[in-house]
Formats: sequence, C-alpha cells, structure tokens
Amino acid sequence: MGREETLALLEAGQVPERYLRNAGTIGAAGQARLLAARVAVVGAGGLGGTVIELLARMGVGYLRIIDGDAFAAHNLNRQLLATETNLGAGKAAAAAARVACINTDVAVDAVPCMLDAGNAVALLTGMDVIVDALDTIGDRQLLARAARQLAIPLVHGAIAGFTGQVATLLPGDPGLERIYHPAAGPARGIETVLGNPAATPAIAAALQAQEVMKLLTGVGEPLSRKLLYFDTEYNIFETLTL
Repeated sequence: MGREETLALLEAGQVPERYLRNAGTIGAAGQARLLAARVAVVGAGGLGGTVIELLARMGVGYLRIIDGDAFAAHNLNRQLLATETNLGAGKAAAAAARVACINTDVAVDAVPCMLDAGNAVALLTGMDVIVDALDTIGDRQLLARAARQLAIPLVHGAIAGFTGQVATLLPGDPGLERIYHPAAGPARGIETVLGNPAATPAIAAALQAQEVMKLLTGVGEPLSRKLLYFDTEYNIFETLTL
C-alpha cells in the first residue's frame, strides 16, 4: 500500500493496522493530517536522529532532513542512527535509509549540507513545522530567524549532561532571544563540559516529536511561549514562561 492509498483509507475513516496504536489518541483524521504534513528536521544527530525515527513511525508523510555532517565514533554513545558500520557516512543519507526501512508511506528529502544564511529560506519554504535539532547557539538563532521570516512553527530542543529543554515557537511568539543572549558568545554551551549521555537526547527528542504531533493534529496544548526544562539527575521537570 502506498501513501496515497493510505490517505484515501484514512479520509474514509479507516485506520491501517500500522497506525492503529495512534488512533485512540489522534483518530483517523489526525493520522491523515500527519501523513499529509511536511516537516523539516535540521540536524540528524543526537536529537535529530531520534526525532526522525519517531516522526517516521508516527506517519509524518514528508521529512526534509538537513545535515551536512558524517558519523564519527564519538556519536555512537547517543546518536540513534550511528552504528559501527556507518562511521564516515553522511547523516542525512543514513537517516533517509533508516526511514525507508521503517515506513514506506514517508517520503524523505535528504539534504547533505549545513543550513546557513544563504540557503535557509529556500530549504525551509513550504514546511508545516521545523525541528531545531542543532548543536550550536548561532545556528539555532539563524534557524529561528528563518522560521520567523517564513511564519512556520519551530520546535526547539537542546541538551547538556542530565538536562534538556524543549520549546515550541509559533509565529508571533517570543523567540530564542528569551533563551539565548543575542550578542555573540560561545558557539556551544555547557554540553562541552557535561557531555550528553544517551538518555538525555532521547528524552528531549521524544518531547520534540510529541510537540510536532500536537502542532500537526491540533490535539493537546503545544509549549507555545513556554520552555519545558528537565534535569533527570534530580528528577526535575519544570515549565517556564518565555
């Protein structure tokens, strides 16, 4: 069964078996909205790899995966798509191959380059949601500016050690300037000291994927104008107002 056939079934109120476990939460109409949606995931590493896996399993119909990096041995501790056999391979292509193994309803556009000021608008135009799975403050701010210019919701995530944060920036919401100082500073944060053990990106990425699902289906309350902060060392989950 192809994507169009699946959409036709969903629009007729019939849920294919692969999506039955979604149906109680989002229904056939919500699943159809997921399958018709277009999502850009910028970064296919610790956060992005897990986001991509979850969105593919949820049934988001089109994923544009933007990452010009390749896997290295230090990625193996936390990056879901990294294996001992694909070190040196491009992350975007590996993500596309993984999605093809998970869900043939999902079309993937693998873009093996880094997002920058020259290509951001072109690469993000036409998306319904953008996922920030980047790892430098400057790149996140660039992505947020592009999302604001295009009036596309942005789901932000960042991690360090046992801690992480997730926020959803809707058009018109306060931006990353409420989280990061707009002036020039270190490219990376405290994660350069604390590292990123495997569970931390998995938690943050799962929360990001759930935000994407809420935005696309209209079910639930997105983290608009809020920052969800967690610290699993001390079992803290706190929602802050931006």
